[in-house]
Amino acid sequence: MKLMNALKHELSLFAAATLFAVVCALAWGSPFVGNASAAGTVLAQSNAPAQLHTEVFRGTVVRNGAQFLLRDSSGQVFRLDNPLPAQSYVGKTVTVTGQIDAAAKVIRLQRIEAHA
Repeated sequence: MKLMNALKHELSLFAAATLFAVVCALAWGSPFVGNASAAGTVLAQSNAPAQLHTEVFRGTVVRNGAQFLLRDSSGQVFRLDNPLPAQSYVGKTVTVTGQIDAAAKVIRLQRIEAHA
């Protein structure tokens, strides 16, 4: 009888631990829950390249070590992907044309010129 009670106790602990693990996996969005093709779809979407749009920006070129940044009038800062053209404009107000990757806050520089 004592053995039976001990087994029941162990079985209930195992069931509670399993239930806890399943609830945590569901709350976390675990790849262990659901089918494998759905998890692969989400992974493929997260690796998709960001959409880039060509835009014109006005701001001041700021140097931060080896990086050159564009700070606009609102204080927002974007890294310029090609520092060479920006070197001569540090501290000056410029107009920059480029493709923006807003998620990475990077401007793929196409043209930079001093603002009149």
